Amino acid sequence: MCGRSSLTKTEKELEERFRATFYSDDLERYNPLPNFNVAPTHMHPVITQEEPRVIHLYRWGLIPSWAKDTKIGSKLINARIEGIEEKPSFRSAFQKRRCIVPFDGYYEWQKTPEGKIPYRIQLRDTEIFTIAGLYEHWKDPKGGIIHSFTLITHEADASISHLHDRQPMVLLPEQEALWLDANIPTKDLIHELGHIPGSHFTWYRVSDRVNKVSENDAGLIEAV
Repeated sequence: MCGRSSLTKTEKELEERFRATFYSDDLERYNPLPNFNVAPTHMHPVITQEEPRVIHLYRWGLIPSWAKDTKIGSKLINARIEGIEEKPSFRSAFQKRRCIVPFDGYYEWQKTPEGKIPYRIQLRDTEIFTIAGLYEHWKDPKGGIIHSFTLITHEADASISHLHDRQPMVLLPEQEALWLDANIPTKDLIHELGHIPGSHFTWYRVSDRVNKVSENDAGLIEAV
């Protein structure tokens, strides 16, 4: 599972990394960066199949087009890659609406006899990495459209499975174009990407303050 993360870079750094631009109105409205404690319902940058040269701000927690209201989004912050082609909540988006979601770290909690201990996980030698995602456009009966996304997860690599048995589907820079390529059959896509070896990851313990969504400052990403 991936339910908390960080993106502490500037808008300019993201635009240079992905050769894409934000809509200035979105930045002024949501002011999303830096975010040291990204959580579900937050507005967060995504790059979509529809507009790969634009960095959109979408809501974390997928709301399928057929949903009656937004409540389902809290249950769809992650999408397991296993069986994703058949699941009603994800199958259409998996075929037509894939996105990459930038982060510079994500948090997991290791279970111990003393309680859960938070760790921040990063991709070694890569300041900004992406997680494979899906997105949807939901029409609000009261008017307007809510754009939302979910993060793909798979079984954790043995090297970090002691932290959690699941991990997000992190993409290497050279894999990002594959995930966004609508011409690649989905079955081939899963086979092509596979799992990133654990040697690409690094992690360290962080403050328990990250447990609270209301906490959001640079101290959260410092090692303790």
